[in-house]
Amino acid sequence: MQEQDTIIEDTGITLEDVTAYSDEDPSVLRLLNFVMERYTKAEDTRRTEEERWLQAYRNYRGLYSPEVQFTEAERSRVFIKVTKTKTLAAYGQIVDVLFAGQRFPLSVEPTILPEGVVEAVNFDPQKPEGIEDEGIQVGESPYGFAGDGKDFPAGATLKDLLGSSTNKLQGIEKLEEGPGVTPTAQTFFPAQLAAKKMEKKIMDQLEESSASKKLRSAAFEMALFGTGIMKGPFAVDKEYPNWDEEGEYDPLIRTVPYVDHVSIWNFYPDPDADNMDEAQYVVERHKMSRTQLRALKKRPFFRDQVIDDAIDMGESYDKKYWEDDLSDYQIEYDINRYEVLEYWGNIDLDILKEAGVDVPEEFKHIDELQANIWLCNGRVIRAVLNPFKPAKIPYYAVPYELNPYSFFGVGIAENMDDTQTLMNGFMRMAVDNAVLSGNMLIEIDETNLVPGQDLSVYPGKVFRRQGGAPGQAIFGTKFPNVSQENMQMFDKARVLADESTGFPSFAHGQTGVAGVGRTASGISMLMNAAAGGIKTVIKNVDDYLLRPLGEALFGFNMQFDFDPDIKGDLEVKARGTESLMANEVRSQRLMQFMQVASNPVLAPYAKFPYIIREIAKSMDLDPDKVTNNMEEAARQAELFRQENPMPEPQAGGAPMIPGVQDTSGAGGGNIGIGQSPIPGEQGFSGNVAGGAGPEVVGQ
Repeated sequence: MQEQDTIIEDTGITLEDVTAYSDEDPSVLRLLNFVMERYTKAEDTRRTEEERWLQAYRNYRGLYSPEVQFTEAERSRVFIKVTKTKTLAAYGQIVDVLFAGQRFPLSVEPTILPEGVVEAVNFDPQKPEGIEDEGIQVGESPYGFAGDGKDFPAGATLKDLLGSSTNKLQGIEKLEEGPGVTPTAQTFFPAQLAAKKMEKKIMDQLEESSASKKLRSAAFEMALFGTGIMKGPFAVDKEYPNWDEEGEYDPLIRTVPYVDHVSIWNFYPDPDADNMDEAQYVVERHKMSRTQLRALKKRPFFRDQVIDDAIDMGESYDKKYWEDDLSDYQIEYDINRYEVLEYWGNIDLDILKEAGVDVPEEFKHIDELQANIWLCNGRVIRAVLNPFKPAKIPYYAVPYELNPYSFFGVGIAENMDDTQTLMNGFMRMAVDNAVLSGNMLIEIDETNLVPGQDLSVYPGKVFRRQGGAPGQAIFGTKFPNVSQENMQMFDKARVLADESTGFPSFAHGQTGVAGVGRTASGISMLMNAAAGGIKTVIKNVDDYLLRPLGEALFGFNMQFDFDPDIKGDLEVKARGTESLMANEVRSQRLMQFMQVASNPVLAPYAKFPYIIREIAKSMDLDPDKVTNNMEEAARQAELFRQENPMPEPQAGGAPMIPGVQDTSGAGGGNIGIGQSPIPGEQGFSGNVAGGAGPEVVGQ
């Protein structure tokens, strides 16, 4: 009991606060104390970062810090929001690059050496022998004929009749490993098929969870504060509107993976880590209403009774000092919200056992495990082991500019903090000087004037004099105007802002560019040079966000989805950097490569299905709608063979290829120009008996 009293004293939590969690085991206090100690450490260590973010936010909003003091002579309080312009320009460029193809920049591809599945297989549909495949002969229509006894079920499709392409290929007797080498051979890539199905599933899941919107929020904080945070995937139940035949609302409830954006202000990582790979734990701070807190009871492993008791204790949200600076009002009011802490990270095994967490037998010998703990009002409302395999903290922190000695990165606003201060200072001086020099200062000698006169000055004003030399009673003084010199210093500070951010002003719409930028080709070269800085940022997005998030979704589907067609030796690749290349340039390069690969000698070395899909992507077309998959390609080849039957070979010659004339002048069917030689011919020269055909160069 003495140990429990010590824990209570350290955390400020009474024993009654946690009795609802476990009436039989009050040692849950040790678990609660473990989480609170790490949250407090992360919060205290993050104080310096918060001051940087506050300064960045003030520069973005055009607000002076309370530490800035103005003298009585400084009348102007002007703030030139160049930071906002550059931040929004950087944010817009990041979003344009990431979503240039109107899709999430992720792809799934087979590994270089896929294990457990062959990379490529082929078969030749023009071989004379029939190939049985689930009762369908190659050359036979898959739809059958009238009177064959085959009845089509209602709503049946070609895929239903043929089965999956995997089963179709397994039934082909003359299937050979490797790409085809004959003109009529069809090549299939089983690993590529699984990869594309997995990619479509991930894209659909990201679309369902509005991942594009969440990524844009993370990109904005990344540009402004230097770090963007995403989390997920988590399994949530999503409601799809549906009405039955009688008009009654009957929604469909499906469990889908969900990804979300986390504000940098509510993110408390391990202070001893420099990136998420090194982090031992992460704490996220939630601001929840009573309704949101009650909704947690619908999610698995949340303790209903403990949540009800935490709600009965009343709202307990503790407003941080920086929240007043972020808000536009400073009015004190009661916040009717609950503060909920979500912990993900390593916890000692004995602490989990004492708290009553169910630990499988295979983990009994491990010293620590990853767990997920939720706290509210001094109560543990959820305690469960990390359900993901492999166990990883489901948070992703991407820096705008990498700081190798800190967890958090550096953003646009911090890079131009000094130059923003200089611009504000020179602009205030210019405004004050313009105000001073734009008005006449009047000096009046009252000894020469009649006493009691109104000394206001206006056109036609008459002053009555009583003596003195003419014109010596009233003097006008004009101060020199030096605002032009101040504006020159302002422009110099703006140029320094371009240098410090790596984001030139012409990249976000500044006009009047002189020199090389006066021509179209010149401004194009300048824009390409300016894009060099954003390439590093997009590479950070690829490495720290897109790739780990895609791998997490891949692991989620492999762990919880039992579709055999998406299983395989696959890898996730982030495609953000590739979006930097203009679609027109990429399309031209693909077409040029396709022309080169059309050479009969080089054709067997090219993967034309992949090239065609990439050409469709570069044209902003959906490759799944405009190109055939492997099963459809095989069926099209079969239909082509039926419509263009191979003629019988002539005596002493190779078989004629439809549509190709015999230009050799010799009898028989020589291989025509532009056709690859048939394997098995002597020297691949195309020679036939009775005549010498044209020799193929390079064979």
